[in-house]
Amino acid sequence: MKAVVVHSFDPPRIEVEEVSNASVPSGHVRVRVHAVGCGFPDALMMAGKYQVKAELPFTPGTEIAGVVSETAGDVSDIQLGSSVFATVSNGGMAEECIVPAKALIPIPEHMSMTQAAGFLVNYGTTYHALVQRARLQNNETLLVLGASGGTGIAAIELGKALGARVLAGVGSDAKMEIATKHSADAAFNYSERSVKDAVADFTQGRGIDVVYDPVGSALAEQCVRSMGWNGRYLVIGFAGGSIPSIPMNLPLLKGCSIIGVFWGAHTRREPAVHAENLAALLRLFDEGKLNPEIMELEGLGSIHEALTLLQERRAVGKIVMRVDGSNH
Repeated sequence: MKAVVVHSFDPPRIEVEEVSNASVPSGHVRVRVHAVGCGFPDALMMAGKYQVKAELPFTPGTEIAGVVSETAGDVSDIQLGSSVFATVSNGGMAEECIVPAKALIPIPEHMSMTQAAGFLVNYGTTYHALVQRARLQNNETLLVLGASGGTGIAAIELGKALGARVLAGVGSDAKMEIATKHSADAAFNYSERSVKDAVADFTQGRGIDVVYDPVGSALAEQCVRSMGWNGRYLVIGFAGGSIPSIPMNLPLLKGCSIIGVFWGAHTRREPAVHAENLAALLRLFDEGKLNPEIMELEGLGSIHEALTLLQERRAVGKIVMRVDGSNH
């Protein structure tokens, strides 16, 4: 089968090549991959800069959607031909992927393969962030940075579903339209306008209640300075390229909290809560309240285009590579 293989980090060498098919171990299934997501964490893994460094060579890819083509002998509750999606530790950017049976989720009737491959990480991370970590309340204000990206759009939609008023921050005027299309109450371009001024106008000077920040960099301190009393600043990621340092007198003076969000650890440490979150997300999708923005690329050979889009911050929504040409 064909797969994306990372051979080196520095200099980077990423190839699409033939690899041998792995056998299906106990408790696992083989999935014929129809679509695979590619997000900022994947880019970090392929650059050797993620929290966990993979052993070279390896096949990246953590979000897949496809069809079950083989099951281990001890797996009796999954039917061949079932349409499923899942997160895996790696190996998703391939024509086939070995997946633990317990990780499989049936794809809802009205969800496409490409939507499914771009759903779990973005919406799972965001729901956990807003509900368990920030405890976002009805009528609170929510500032979303990177609001035209996959996690940013998820934060807008989930913020609105939870009853918040949402201010979207983006890096260009064109991206403001994307944020408002996904129901942000207001949007601003933080390359031209300060976070402080935008928040002051949006909250009539009270400060923001919750900040959802997957960007980091210089924007982080601006956000903390714009917090309202009892505000919660969510540390999601560092797509801006640098990990910020926050003067620790700011949380003291603002009476606000800086809260880390690590969805992967949450799913392992709190599986029951994760299952409840997933059920809630699928209900919201069925109700039409979630509309994943997918940037589709064709084939595994588009991996270099995907990485360029991420590095140059030109990705809109979640990048998903169609592996077998399926559009269902």
